[in-house]
Amino acid sequence: MDAYFIATVLIFLSAVFGFINTRFLKLPNTIGLMIITIVFTLGVLLLSYFDPTLLNAEKSIISSIDFKTVLLDEMLSFLLFAGALHTNFDQLKVQRWPILMFSTLGVLTSTFLVGGTIYFLLQFLNLPVNFIYCLLFGALISPTDPIAVLGILKQAGVLKKLETKIVGESLFNDGVGVVVFLTIYQIAKSGIDEDTTFDVFKLFGQEVIGGVLLGAILGYACYKLMKAIDDYHIEVMITLAAVMGGTVIAHKLHLSAPLAMVTAGLIVGNDTVRATSMSEITEKYVDKFWELIDILLNAILFVLIGMEMLVLVFDGKYVIAGLLAIPIVLLCRYVSLLFPIIVFKDKLEFVRRTDFIMTWGGLRGGISIALALGLANDMNRELFLVITYIVVVFSIIVQGLTVGKLVKKLAHKKE
Repeated sequence: MDAYFIATVLIFLSAVFGFINTRFLKLPNTIGLMIITIVFTLGVLLLSYFDPTLLNAEKSIISSIDFKTVLLDEMLSFLLFAGALHTNFDQLKVQRWPILMFSTLGVLTSTFLVGGTIYFLLQFLNLPVNFIYCLLFGALISPTDPIAVLGILKQAGVLKKLETKIVGESLFNDGVGVVVFLTIYQIAKSGIDEDTTFDVFKLFGQEVIGGVLLGAILGYACYKLMKAIDDYHIEVMITLAAVMGGTVIAHKLHLSAPLAMVTAGLIVGNDTVRATSMSEITEKYVDKFWELIDILLNAILFVLIGMEMLVLVFDGKYVIAGLLAIPIVLLCRYVSLLFPIIVFKDKLEFVRRTDFIMTWGGLRGGISIALALGLANDMNRELFLVITYIVVVFSIIVQGLTVGKLVKKLAHKKE
């Protein structure tokens, strides 16, 4: 199938499912689209017992899409830039130190906690897996997904200072998580010796520091170019060129494109930069353009996640491991958040029960599935893909539907 046909089908399904959700279910788009797509896919599977035509067509579409490449190398840059563009920069600046710790120390702590616990769980279930592959699972499941988080928190009535922590952490730990995953993947594939260790640390530093620097350069370049003119058509195109061009440069130089886009988006979206580089009409069109991009790509992404269940191998032990992994992942996230919260709790006046709210509000999404799809077959890919899918679906549907109620119960709805 050609790319245009596949894109047409995905956008058509996103529009139809989005209409059904808005008209009847009235759920947050990310949750509604995933539920409808899963129900649709299950319906297609049942129908296939009588006529497999529709199932074969859906399988053909899924098999034609490299989900990992489409999400990590193409869609993610647009989604992260759009998310960062609308993040409160002043609040982010105030909360920068806990966010930094959540997105670095928190991700690393969670990676090893999840990896170690899952290793013993799989041994208990008579599913012997190398420890390094369990660490890979820990790395891919530990980052919270900003795409899922942003869509749901908007409707959850979360306090601004708490929302900034959750969203800020999600924006940055996504990029850090991908780098941690790639680092462990390199070790798993090549082993570890003195030369490899140096290469691993070099890769980590290059990806993270280089990505942030590239983002800063792109953001500053956008600011200077937009300040020099007053034409909202061209200024919107400048932001689009920065995202697309910056992604290409990041991939060529082996820098973290996610971190570059988050940094660039935060700079361009900063109130001071907006006030000095954009007219009122430019600001309106830039915001509306990226809001539309965000909604469209989000819709396609969660339709794809729902359809990805067709490629899973639902072995009984795999499903049990996936169900048991849900509380393990949540508990490890809770533990990984404790140190930063204890350190900054009094200084930054954390919202009551921040630990519980951030644990339950730290949703997993398409990034985890994309990384799981990127595992090699000899890394127990099918097993970890099923576990990841179960954790992600639970995260988005169950946690996503209840995080608003949890916030209302544990903290004040409004400041």
